[in-house]
Amino acid sequence: MIDASENFTSNPRIAEGAVTMNEIIEARLSRRAAIGGLGALALTGCATGAANNVAATTSAPPPPFNFAEIARGMDETHHVAAGYRADVLIRWGDPLFADSPTFDPLNQSAAAQRRQFGYNNDFLGYTPLGKGDADERGLLCVNHEYASTLLMLPGVATSFPKSMTTELCAIEMAAHGGSVVEVARKGEKWSVVRGSKYNRRVTADTTPMTITGPAAGHARMRTSADPAGTTVSGMMNNCAGGMTPWGTWLSAEENINGNFLGDLPAGHPEAANHKRMGLPGSWYQWGRFEDRYNLAKEPNEPNRFGWIVEIDPLDPASKPKKRTALGRFKHEGCETVVAPDGRVVIYMGDDQRFDYVYKFVTKGRFDARNRAANRDLLDEGTLYVARFDADGTVAWLPLVHGFGPLTPANGFASQADVVIEARRAGDLLGATPMDRPEDVEPDPRTGRVWVMLTNNSRRTAAQVNAANPRADNRFGHIIEIREPDGDFTATSSRWEILVRCGDPADPAVGATWNGSTSPDGWLGSPDNCALDAKGRLWVSTDGNDATGAADGLWAIGTDGGDRARGQHFFRCPVGAELCGPRFTPGGDTLFVAVQHPGDGDDDNPATFEKPTTRWPDFQPNMPPRPSVVAIRREDGGPIGG
Repeated sequence: MIDASENFTSNPRIAEGAVTMNEIIEARLSRRAAIGGLGALALTGCATGAANNVAATTSAPPPPFNFAEIARGMDETHHVAAGYRADVLIRWGDPLFADSPTFDPLNQSAAAQRRQFGYNNDFLGYTPLGKGDADERGLLCVNHEYASTLLMLPGVATSFPKSMTTELCAIEMAAHGGSVVEVARKGEKWSVVRGSKYNRRVTADTTPMTITGPAAGHARMRTSADPAGTTVSGMMNNCAGGMTPWGTWLSAEENINGNFLGDLPAGHPEAANHKRMGLPGSWYQWGRFEDRYNLAKEPNEPNRFGWIVEIDPLDPASKPKKRTALGRFKHEGCETVVAPDGRVVIYMGDDQRFDYVYKFVTKGRFDARNRAANRDLLDEGTLYVARFDADGTVAWLPLVHGFGPLTPANGFASQADVVIEARRAGDLLGATPMDRPEDVEPDPRTGRVWVMLTNNSRRTAAQVNAANPRADNRFGHIIEIREPDGDFTATSSRWEILVRCGDPADPAVGATWNGSTSPDGWLGSPDNCALDAKGRLWVSTDGNDATGAADGLWAIGTDGGDRARGQHFFRCPVGAELCGPRFTPGGDTLFVAVQHPGDGDDDNPATFEKPTTRWPDFQPNMPPRPSVVAIRREDGGPIGG
């Protein structure tokens, strides 16, 4: 997630409301004495529905994991637990269509990239196809988060950014966005169905999208190219996401600030809004060649990015929709669950240090028998931001025009202003600044919600709070939210820290793992997560290399004697992070995304000519290639036992 570039905050209130560590400890101990901690609470839970996200009741805890974990380490290739196979399914540049050109890394073009699998694959979604085995044929929905310019483009490193041209920037734009890919399994081997009628590329430059919801048509959304403020070309920096109960793909636009150059005119009304989003980031050179990415020429263009995009993978001709009711910020996860009353609830993280956790509750109810009836369900509802209190409660504060300070006096003339500036609205409501909220995963079986907090090395001792209790939190932590009686629409919930990540053998770190966790079982920087068919938690990392070992995937127990016990399952090649773990419905296949393999660091930057690995091809004429990997048990059994 371009971690080094994001090691800052745009939140103006990070020093407000600080408490001492002694106050936190006292409050937590007092609460635990009263209720015994969340781990001891009895709950009326929820079980899997037809779409694996529909609330139902069960009380059975998930079984423990059963695999021999792998060793910590770092080298040029990937590793998986014994008894499993991990096959590369699709790589950057692989053809998707019958007319797709063969990948040629030395002669790339934007036209070719639009017909090939994109770069830096992050989120993975899976939609079964047909009436057969749901674990044998389906559609993969894949986000292409960003372009690693120096690593993917030959010859640019020597004089970057002067080396960038119109065509090279166009290649980066075409590599952004997402892919829909039909995949099928024969025996233990998955493969891509090239030329499938469902295959699709969504890009940052050429894919038209409709703006819907409260911000659609608002003056702040209008540009020279779109004076109506209702249509935008493309999506970019799409990180994690989710799948809806009706089978659409929710793609989350995250670090959109990096794509813009230039300065606003003095006194421009968007100045505070852009500053809160970290604009301009100036990571890419697109603004040198296209006015839309130059703030001096198109000051409203950034307001058209930073949204949740809904895409129908079953209809490749359909127009993606940016659902503005879900708010604008640096979106990470966007996972859905159907509440007991039929409303759909979506949990989201804002992936930046000192930013917030959100959820959205639809006004309408999910209709499982009529897919079309759910088409615009995400355009009306209530967006909430979370305040984590020291007494173990979560207050969900509505981001609704007219509520509290969200008034014209504070610059919010309508709900459009609230969603465009969701971050500032959260500031005024007093939401809790968190340690980089990334994936937020609801569990319909138990009424629990898992929040991945990746890290925050900028938090000082004066800025700790109950939900973020460590200064210089380099390794992150995981929070468990419990919605009362499995009601995901609730405006008051309870929370507890599942684990503080990092090395438990180092007292200075303050990690809190189960005592049975092995020296290979702990992790740093939790990022994405997934629940398998048995309701067990799997966590991928982005930044675990700070621990001296590669990023990868860990299984983490959530109940009983297994609670907070980590087990190491998959390891990335050097330079890569692991993203998007996604199980097929039966749990027999696990897809994972390995992005930016071969990357370096500030002391040892990697380039196209000198990567740190050439995974997965290991050919001298091939650069490292971000790829999706399909993991199966060799005996065909369920992942994790």
